[in-house]
Amino acid sequence: MPTSPVSPADFAPLRLRKDEDRRLRTGHLWVYSNEIDIAATPLRDFQPGQPVTIQSSNGKPIGTGYINPNVLLCARLVSRDLEHPLSPSLLVHRLNVALSLRERLYDRPFYRLVYGEGDGLPGLIVDRYGEVCVVQLTTAGMDRWRDEVLAALHKVLKPAAVLWRNDTPMRELEGLERTVADAAGTVPDLVEIEEDGLRFQVAPRTGQKTGWFYDQRDNRARLDRYVRDRRVLDVFSYTGAWGIRAAARGAREVLCVDSSAPALELATCNAASNGVGDRVRTQQGDAFEVLKALREARERFDVVIVDPPAFIKRRKDTKEGTLAYRRLNEMAMQVLERDGILVSCSCSQLLSREVLVQTLLQGARHLDRNLVILEQGRAGPDHPVHPAIPETDYLKAVFARVLPA
Repeated sequence: MPTSPVSPADFAPLRLRKDEDRRLRTGHLWVYSNEIDIAATPLRDFQPGQPVTIQSSNGKPIGTGYINPNVLLCARLVSRDLEHPLSPSLLVHRLNVALSLRERLYDRPFYRLVYGEGDGLPGLIVDRYGEVCVVQLTTAGMDRWRDEVLAALHKVLKPAAVLWRNDTPMRELEGLERTVADAAGTVPDLVEIEEDGLRFQVAPRTGQKTGWFYDQRDNRARLDRYVRDRRVLDVFSYTGAWGIRAAARGAREVLCVDSSAPALELATCNAASNGVGDRVRTQQGDAFEVLKALREARERFDVVIVDPPAFIKRRKDTKEGTLAYRRLNEMAMQVLERDGILVSCSCSQLLSREVLVQTLLQGARHLDRNLVILEQGRAGPDHPVHPAIPETDYLKAVFARVLPA
C-alpha cells in the first residue's frame, strides 16, 4: 500500500468541467465521471482509491478526497479545509467528533459509530458492539486507508477486537474483493448488545450487514405503546429485535417469521434470555408464502410488522420493487384484525417516503379498508443525514391504523 499523503501537494489534481462544481459548492460530496475535465485530468491517469485534490474548472482547489476512475460515482470529497486534508490525523479527528455525538446520545457503547457521509467519512461504516468494532470499507478510496482507519480506531476507542466485514456488494462495483476477516484481536462468533434494557446476541461474522440493525432502534421504541396485550406478527424478523421487544413490552403472543433458520435460532435464544420465550414462537419460510398461509388459515393479528430487505437496489428495479412493497403490505393487512396496527418499513434508498405511503393507501383501498397514518420514523441519530445527500435518509417506518371501510 502506498504511503498515505499528509499534504495537499501530495494529492493529484482532479479538474472539474465548467460549472460542474455547483453541487459541491452547495454541500454535496460526490463527483461523477461525466463531470470531470478529462482533457486536463484524464481518468486513465488515476489509480482506484488514489487521493486527489478536487479543483473547479479554473484550477481553484475545492478540497481533498479520493477517486476511483472505473466507476460512475468516481470521486468523493472528504475535506474542504486545505490545511487539514485527508490524512491519518483527519481520520482521528473525525472519529473523535463522531464518538462525541454517540456518547451524548447513548449511555451504553452500542451504536453505529461512523455512518459514511453523515460523519464526514465517505466509504466507512463502523458499528460498535461494546469492546468490539465491526467495520465496512465500501469504496476503493477508503479501502486504501484501511491501516490508517484501524490505527485511528485504536487511538480513539482502544477496542479489544476489530472485524473487517467487507462483504457488501458495493465492493464488487468498486473492483474490490469481498472478505470477512479479523483486523485486530479475535472477534467472537456471538457478541451481546443492550437495547433499552433488553439483551440480544448478535452474530457479527455471519449475520446480515454487520450483524445488527441499529438504524431501527428508535422505531422499535415507538412500538411500545401499541403492543400491550396484543397478538403480534413480526415478518422478516431476523433475530427478533422487533418481536422480542413487543413481548417484553406486554404483547401476549408474538410470531417471528424469517427465511433464515440460524436467524430464528438466535431469535429463540434472545427471547429466552429476555424472559419472554413462552410468548415468542418462530416460523421459517418465505414471507409471502407464510402470509398467504396465515391468511388462508384465517389467522389474525392486532399488530403486523413488515421490515423487509431492500426491494429496490437499482433504478431499473423501481417498478418491480414498488409492486413488491404494495403486495407485501396488502398481504400484511389481510391478516390484521379489523382494527389493527400495521408497521411498514423500507430501507430502499430509491423508494421515497411519499411513494411508500401511497402504496399503503393503494393496498388498503384495494381491500376496501381505511388507513390512517399515526406516526412515521427514520433512522436514529447515530445515522446522521447529510442534507445535501438524500440517499443518506434511506430508512422509512410508517405506523398506520387499518380499519374497516
